[in-house]
Amino acid sequence: MSSFKTSLAHEFTKGLWKENPVLRMLLGLCPTLAVTNSAVNGLSMGLAVIFTLTCSSTLISLIRNIVPKQVRIPTFIIVIATFVTVADRTLAAFFPTISKALGPYVPLIVVNCIILGRQEAFASKNPVHRAIIDALGMSIGFTLTLTILGMFRELLGAGSIFNLPIMPESFDTWLVMILPPGAFLALGLMIGIANWINSKLGIKS
Repeated sequence: MSSFKTSLAHEFTKGLWKENPVLRMLLGLCPTLAVTNSAVNGLSMGLAVIFTLTCSSTLISLIRNIVPKQVRIPTFIIVIATFVTVADRTLAAFFPTISKALGPYVPLIVVNCIILGRQEAFASKNPVHRAIIDALGMSIGFTLTLTILGMFRELLGAGSIFNLPIMPESFDTWLVMILPPGAFLALGLMIGIANWINSKLGIKS
């Protein structure tokens, strides 16, 4: 029982840091760079990914033994697209402002390499409980990274976090941080800090 719990803990925590999709594996960089001009957008995209990855991993793990290998990728894409459509239409119906801000990047979750990669590498080869834990760890790690990146960019670019004013009125905002170049600068800084921490911890890339 102890080893079982340890194994599940490892599957969950690996996505938070050691195999973080953005900071370590450099996956899903397109939405990471495109939507993190604010903390709300980063968190919203992350929640959409949590829903899509967890649901698709669960279903694909359940049907893994009945899907022919020859059509596994098309099957994965159909399953993923179904849950992406649910997430996209839910955002459009209940959170239209956020849906508009995220633009085409929610529908593009269908071809997000994080989502499809976890189905091929993990969910299609493991039982449901392990697939769910893996999906949660990877997607939460992705969400935390996008949210922190969005908070950092919003703080310097607009003087606020989650639209709440943080900086004093005298603060001269850095407009570049909420523009595309700021995404590259901020993400590069985060990856650099992550690599520095890993070197201190002795974690190899």
